[in-house]
Amino acid sequence: MNKIKLAEDKKTNATVTEQPMSKIPITRPVFGGEEQLAIEEVLKSGWVVQGPKVQRFENMVAKFVGCRHAIATTSCTAALHLSLLAAGVSPGDEVLLPSFTFIATANAVEYTGAKPVFIDIDLKTFNIDPVKIREYLESLPRNNPTWPKVLLPVALFGLCADMAALNALAREFGLVVIEDAACALGAVRDGHPAGTEGLAGNLSFHPRKAVTTGEGGMVTTNDDTLAAEIRQLRDHGAAKTDLERHLRQGGSLLPEYFHLGYNYRMTDIQGAIGTAQMNRVEDILRGRHEVAERYNRLLVDIPELTIPYVPDKYYHAYQSYVCLFRTDPAWFEDGSEILPEILANKNRERNRLMAALEENGIAVRQGTHAVHTLAYYRQKYGLDDFDYPRSFIADRLSITLPLYYGMTDDEQIRVVTVINKILAD
Repeated sequence: MNKIKLAEDKKTNATVTEQPMSKIPITRPVFGGEEQLAIEEVLKSGWVVQGPKVQRFENMVAKFVGCRHAIATTSCTAALHLSLLAAGVSPGDEVLLPSFTFIATANAVEYTGAKPVFIDIDLKTFNIDPVKIREYLESLPRNNPTWPKVLLPVALFGLCADMAALNALAREFGLVVIEDAACALGAVRDGHPAGTEGLAGNLSFHPRKAVTTGEGGMVTTNDDTLAAEIRQLRDHGAAKTDLERHLRQGGSLLPEYFHLGYNYRMTDIQGAIGTAQMNRVEDILRGRHEVAERYNRLLVDIPELTIPYVPDKYYHAYQSYVCLFRTDPAWFEDGSEILPEILANKNRERNRLMAALEENGIAVRQGTHAVHTLAYYRQKYGLDDFDYPRSFIADRLSITLPLYYGMTDDEQIRVVTVINKILAD
């Protein structure tokens, strides 16, 4: 059995874990000696719950993103849940979100008792379509008792949504904007970093993200009141954290509790890993972008794959490199006329391509899912696959290619060569 090899990266002094040559993974985190030393420091200190390392990690993220507050949580799902609660979302409310997104976006809405209202996407960007939002809002009577409260756009795969148009809609129709920027640390839209264009933004540090703490999330906001409430909600509703009590006189007394809170606290072990990751975040993001640009050049002569679209003045963070397989150009304008049997045939071809790549030692994934097609949401809300046709197209025809910091030219050439060979057979 081949052993995993560790290679020293000259740019960051980090150790990049390399898998056997027979397997190219979908992604690979960048861990090195700095993370190991940071963990050891926490273990020696004896303070392993949310504490000084988490606080430092929060400060580094806030500075990098350019916001006043960054509040660490156990996951981005937890961050979304707390952001919605602090924004006043409650049972009976409606929250507008894209259908094509990871299920956690919709689940966070469900946790509050509110109703997730799915909106179709722009197939070019994979993000929520402002035109479809307007169509939905204008279809409602103005005296509707369940007028939507929150607009929850997703910066899918690392590309910011059209926040200028979305914020204009929110102002016109009286909506609060909360960003799901789980994939988008480092992404920028016209000078605005992801996670800074709504009342709150939400980041993920899952292992498939550029910066990872294993699991973990972060709320970003410039709203002092919202930040204070989220800090309490993540810590059982306590008015003071353990760290605040430890640093101040009278810490032996338990704090007051003004909210029904949750245990969504990040540990200091995760915070320490996060600080080490943030020390090299710009190099990691730059490396991922270079890999994506190389794919763009290598795939230009493969018409069966539509490469990721990046609008002018956007910087894609490339959490994932997601293509569309054999998509009809007309579907980008309107997916409603697609014939089910045509999509089913193309889906089978896509699945065969993905299976063949896996057989050749190349890990691939579907981009993400159309949430309205998943059993829980389909059954609860009586939804049909073609209710949101462009989301359904993306679900059935998206394909994620391997992308990670340190991916070599030879690995990428191998991926593209195998794709060409499979398509030619």
